[in-house]
Amino acid sequence: MSALLVRQLAVIGCGLIGGSFALALKRRAVVGRVLGYSPSDGSVQAALRLGAIDTGTDSIAAAARGADLVLLAVPVAATASVLSELRPAAAAGALLIDVGSTKADVAAAAIAVLGESAARFVPCHPIAGKASAGVQHAEATLFDGRTVAITPLDANRIDELDRARAIWESTGAQVRTMSAATHDAAMAAVSHLPHLIAFAYIQGLLAQDDATDVLALAGPGFRDFSRIAAGDPVLWRDVLLANRADVLRRLQHFRSELDRAEALIEAGDARALQALIAESAQARAAWPAGSR
Repeated sequence: MSALLVRQLAVIGCGLIGGSFALALKRRAVVGRVLGYSPSDGSVQAALRLGAIDTGTDSIAAAARGADLVLLAVPVAATASVLSELRPAAAAGALLIDVGSTKADVAAAAIAVLGESAARFVPCHPIAGKASAGVQHAEATLFDGRTVAITPLDANRIDELDRARAIWESTGAQVRTMSAATHDAAMAAVSHLPHLIAFAYIQGLLAQDDATDVLALAGPGFRDFSRIAAGDPVLWRDVLLANRADVLRRLQHFRSELDRAEALIEAGDARALQALIAESAQARAAWPAGSR
């Protein structure tokens, strides 16, 4: 049996990511007991049936009591309120990590709520997921080969950062350290904006009179392009608003390129349109083949 990295884990938010995190640690036999809390008792019961958690609790404080690691797997807008209930755990010496898709706002919430105890909070973002949310879709291999971004606070100690890295690496992930600003700007470009575009595309389609007939003819192209439009509404509402400045900046670049493509089509400029498509195709083909 592997040496335990985590004696007792508290999962706050028994969903896809929280459940997969617990299962990944259990797969490597590096975690002892796992307690879980979710506002929905149904999620807690599903996590118990799956074996992601060993015990369900009726409060955040009860889940965190005695834990040496607390995972926040909650919408980013809920970070401050959850941390308020976790202050005793941080003061008692537990390491706190999160999985939020934005990091500057999460870091600010940790500093504001935890004060000096923020040194025990290490902001993290596993860049992994599925089209289907919910702990029932959790799997131990979700993080295999995936990147986890760690965006340290100034107050974080080296030993806490090293521990967070070791824990994530034990899930099969590859860890990269960067600033919150760098993370949020990058995620706006490659994750947040694509989701916004997918949502807007679906809305544009539904607004047309023949939407039902058109959807009846949709095939693999529609399926692949629109997959992320099935994302969780609360999660993506919070992410887009939390990272609005970076999303809006990236959106301007997209608008510019969409206008350029529209102009080429209107002008019937086949050569320039083909060049635009070829450049995009080459860039997409050059994206690492190992990425899932």
